Amino acid sequence: MNRKSFIFLVISVGNITVGGTGKTPHIEYLIELLSKQYKVAVLSRGYKRKTRHFIIATENTPVAFIGDEPWQMKEKYPAITVAVDRKRVRGIEKLLKEIPDLDVILLDDAYQHRYVKPGISVLLIDYNRPVMDDHVMPYGWLRESPKGRYRADVVIYSKSPSSITPIQKRVMLKNLDLLANQHPYFTSVQYSDPKPLSAVSETITFDDLKIKQYSVLLVAGIANPAPLVAQLEKYTDNLKPVLFRDHHYFTQDNLKMIQQEFEKLPGKNKIILTTEKDLARLKEFPSIIAQPDFWYSVPIKIEFHPGEAVKFNKYILHYVTNNNRNSILFKK
Repeated sequence: MNRKSFIFLVISVGNITVGGTGKTPHIEYLIELLSKQYKVAVLSRGYKRKTRHFIIATENTPVAFIGDEPWQMKEKYPAITVAVDRKRVRGIEKLLKEIPDLDVILLDDAYQHRYVKPGISVLLIDYNRPVMDDHVMPYGWLRESPKGRYRADVVIYSKSPSSITPIQKRVMLKNLDLLANQHPYFTSVQYSDPKPLSAVSETITFDDLKIKQYSVLLVAGIANPAPLVAQLEKYTDNLKPVLFRDHHYFTQDNLKMIQQEFEKLPGKNKIILTTEKDLARLKEFPSIIAQPDFWYSVPIKIEFHPGEAVKFNKYILHYVTNNNRNSILFKK
């Protein structure tokens, strides 16, 4: 393979397991960290989109053209550039041609993409599914050998309990056996209060669900809905989960079934809750946009464990500010 050096910066966020490790909220954290000072772009393959070519998202781009996660990021951060391309090298080159004054590109889910060598590679490992206890598919959930973790500059144990003790951390890191030049961190998932789809809908907090005895229909098509279900069960005794496969594209029959399940919920106070990612696909249906009153989404964000955010931010900003490593494109 021939190498081509370039002066702009690439930060990759990915994993070595199948299923959700929290890539999108970690990329959103990086967007918020960097976009205050730098011109940022996100490049994704656009998983399960219905197109194959390079696309730069606009506010009017349909979710089916770019995929739910890129669509979600573009809606939340309209000032940044969000693009999709199944060929990352081509996508990077097109981004540079279209937007030559970019400062940094965030690569979504590119840990196994060997034709691009990022300046910083961030590996996410689900705290609840340690890679050292797993096996390569089809016997487990790993995309590659656990030895792949050694390519990472940063390793984050995502979805870790906020109550984890220093001793538990040391045990986890000892088992992971990282190299001296790798930087380990722990993050937790934080759920924000439900966000109404309609600007005129009633504002509802998690505490309101409990105090006013809301019945909740949860509509989710994500890799692992169990943590969200557990979060909602803290606040309502009347929770009805309606679950689909990850990245599921909803149909009219699905919506009809959802409406029927909603009508079965007991009580006058009731809402439909979904994830931000699912909402990206649901908003394609005019019926939901026309009657949004009962629809709410649950925003999520990641939070570093005490003292770790400062270290992580400093590491990332030092790289971007000093441009101390060129990224490399590999071409056949």
